[in-house]
Amino acid sequence: MRVLMVCLGNICRSPMADGWLRHKVKLHDLSIEVDSAGTANYHVGEKPDHRMRRLSQEYGVSIDQLRARQFSVADFDNYDIIFAMDQNNEQNILRLARTENDKQKVKLLLNELHPDQDLEVPDPYYGTDANFKEVIELLDRATNAFLLNRQLITKQ
Repeated sequence: MRVLMVCLGNICRSPMADGWLRHKVKLHDLSIEVDSAGTANYHVGEKPDHRMRRLSQEYGVSIDQLRARQFSVADFDNYDIIFAMDQNNEQNILRLARTENDKQKVKLLLNELHPDQDLEVPDPYYGTDANFKEVIELLDRATNAFLLNRQLITKQ
């Protein structure tokens, strides 16, 4: 299985979701490939936001090795599931879809945690450390829900 996490700039939410899922894939020895991208090209080649990197380390998850990249149409071919962090990015991704199959791959990540509610992962970029921690904890729960929903891990 191949999973792509997508937000706007690929420096806060999607790399953290990527980092949490990679951490859990390694922890549980799962066969899942994980990556992240942004719908915009503002930060291509950059490391994740310094606040997200610093705070994620406090939770034992390193995202230092990740670099921002922009979502491309080829990602529809390369990934089985494409998780958007919010509805605007979901719509940006869907506009690039070529087929119904492409569209079926696109989902809101928080629907894993709260089915059919279409909730959004808040963007902490202009916020405080508390906002970043809230997002980190939310993404931890959402990535757990993703693995539990597909019975790839059992509730602990």
